Amino acid sequence: MASSNPSNADAESSARDLYQRLIEAWNKRNARDYALLFASNGSVVGFDGSQVNGQLEIGAHLSEIVSHHQTAAYVTIVREVRSLSGDVTLLRANAGMIPPGKDDLEADLNAVQSMVAVRKNDKWEIALFQNTPAAFHERPDLRKKLCEELRAVLRENPVRE
Repeated sequence: MASSNPSNADAESSARDLYQRLIEAWNKRNARDYALLFASNGSVVGFDGSQVNGQLEIGAHLSEIVSHHQTAAYVTIVREVRSLSGDVTLLRANAGMIPPGKDDLEADLNAVQSMVAVRKNDKWEIALFQNTPAAFHERPDLRKKLCEELRAVLRENPVRE
């Protein structure tokens, strides 16, 4: 969504950039860069419902994951970005995951992602990132449509490990 207010447009652009850097850090399996995008008191709600609070814990949690698992890479579609106030922005996206060694999505890993970004001292940081399974129970048409949209993005922008 575009905004006619220049300050809102700047906030929305900053949120998109912050989210893109988060996805890039995940895809590179870089726990340090990932964690540094969060506010010191930021929080993550993971795909499995796990909750991690604080920049240091987020970094340690992701370090543990990437050191013991070959994580899947994200392909994403930003669905909405809107300013909630001058210093708070909400970004909503869909994400699909490409398992290591594969070149297609694992539909069971599709997700709805929400990110709340806050501006502190002219720097945008993530206050909350939530990654929720896009299960679409009993709605296979929505699941199929999301997979088709994510595959179209993947064809245009292949994810490189």
